[in-house]
Amino acid sequence: MTFFENAENQGHESIHQFYDPQTGLKAIIAIHSTALGPGAGGCRMWQYENEASAIRDALRLSRGMTYKNAMAGLPLGGGKAVIMTNPDSPPTDDFFRAFGRCVDSLNGLYVTAEDVGVTVDNMRLVKEVTGFVAGLPSTDGSAGGDPSPWTADGVFLGLEAAAKHRLGADSLDGKRVAVQGVGKVGYDLCRQLHAAGASLVISDVNEQNLARTRADFGARVVAPEKILFEDVDILAPCALGAILDENSIPGIKATVIGGAANNQLATGQDGQRLFDRNILYAPDYVINGGGITSVSLEYMGDKTQADVQAQIALIPGRLTEIFISSDRLQTPTNVIADSMAEAIVAAAASAPAPAK
Repeated sequence: MTFFENAENQGHESIHQFYDPQTGLKAIIAIHSTALGPGAGGCRMWQYENEASAIRDALRLSRGMTYKNAMAGLPLGGGKAVIMTNPDSPPTDDFFRAFGRCVDSLNGLYVTAEDVGVTVDNMRLVKEVTGFVAGLPSTDGSAGGDPSPWTADGVFLGLEAAAKHRLGADSLDGKRVAVQGVGKVGYDLCRQLHAAGASLVISDVNEQNLARTRADFGARVVAPEKILFEDVDILAPCALGAILDENSIPGIKATVIGGAANNQLATGQDGQRLFDRNILYAPDYVINGGGITSVSLEYMGDKTQADVQAQIALIPGRLTEIFISSDRLQTPTNVIADSMAEAIVAAAASAPAPAK
């Protein structure tokens, strides 16, 4: 299926494919919208089954970034980069410099940062060849650094808001929470949940992640294929997406779902399936907007970590507005959030150009 025929391409402005023979880099940058500003979103490095799978992921993720940035009130559009890894050829420093040159060739249409499989150190190498990058080390309290802790902060605050709305709970103390994926974001979320008095059930494909989280927070470990179906109050997906579908949703026992993973719904119809089961779903691109908020304020310059914290503190209010609208209109939360995001983007796209 071609780019133009791909159903995920609805609304995308462009897609760019890059190959660097010197380093073996194979990268895809998808730009969904620049109505609000340059397309911004992290770079994901993953071992994809084939090129079509990588393109599909880039398109889904870039569209999600448009909605995420719009709902976070950021002056950024939506974009995403994915890098196809080869397990037989680990990436070198020049590999990431080559990726930086790809980003630079787009002349500011896309701003990158780290995402799954990519680190702050990798972004330092990208920074050597392009200025269109964020997620770099913070100095003297300025905005910047690894966005993962900020993502976790937003998810934690969002789960508090969801628990209050659906469970009538003023805190997460005593709540049972299943966390799928305890990498950088999931681990920090577990830290905050543990401190709040929640009991934790966790899964991950990485044994070191599991061992650390179990030792630090007394979490109970279950197999990855069982985590979605644990008897808990809250399910927090913090791994990869498309895990909520027609097969998994019937077996979910949680009353609230909210986590850091992108594109948690396999299809838009899965939001209706959750709604029909009276499961409160916190739209992923709203609850996990803390990381891109940090990246955005860093890229804008002259912003501090206190500014980032103040912006992230707005996430619970946005979610509560969505929850209330969902109840009033008897409409799934993902549909409500999509409509809100699309209205923001449409208003920006139709606004008159500033006078020169």
